[in-house]
Order: sequence, then structure tokens, then C-alpha cells
Amino acid sequence: VQLQASGGGLVQTGGSLRLACEASGRTFGRAIMGWFRQALGKEREFVAAISWSGVNTDHADSVKGRFTISRDNARNTAYLQMNSLKPEDTAVYYCASTERVLSTMRYWGLYDYWGQGTQVTVSS
Repeated sequence: VQLQASGGGLVQTGGSLRLACEASGRTFGRAIMGWFRQALGKEREFVAAISWSGVNTDHADSVKGRFTISRDNARNTAYLQMNSLKPEDTAVYYCASTERVLSTMRYWGLYDYWGQGTQVTVSS
């Protein structure tokens, strides 16, 4: 499985971006998709995740109400809609996938495949 993340960029505080993660491989429809981010000098942190069916989603408290994860299995693509962006959202955003059955979708160590990352910069 290969993941290609896109959609990052520079935006002002309060602005919006939509990240996309396109997957190659035949098992996208059975994979949990997650978004993680890593700011300079900080550890990687969970942002959001979505089950293979799209029924179950999970968002970090820091982004709840502002970010929304979704997926389109017909297009092999997962999305992260980011609204009301803040300077503290500045980071490299990574998408990841796994076919494991997880008790939690929040731990990055349980994901098997990773995209290359896309930079999001929010100016104040």
C-alpha cells in the first residue's frame, strides 16, 4: 500500500484547508485511516481516524469541532477538513493506514503504512 498526502499549505489564522490521502492497493476499503501530525521539536500526535466503513470516527480533543475526517472508498481517498485553523495547528501532517483490528485508533505505532507528509503552516 502506498499513501500520497496532499493539500497542505500556508493559511492565516481562522482559515481552512482540506488534506487528502490517496491510497494505492486493493485493500483500502478494509483499512483504518488515520491522520497524525508532528510539529517541529515535538512528538508525533494523533489528529483523527476513521474506520473502514466510515461509521466510526475519532478526533483528538484539540481539533474536535474544527477538523473532520472522512473517506471515499470509491476513490481510495481519505480527507481531513480543517477549519478555524490556529497557529498551534502548524505541523507536518501524515496519513496512515492499517488493516488491523484496533481497540484504539489513536496510537501511531499500530499503523503499518505511512504517507510522506504534507506541511501545514498557520500564520498569526
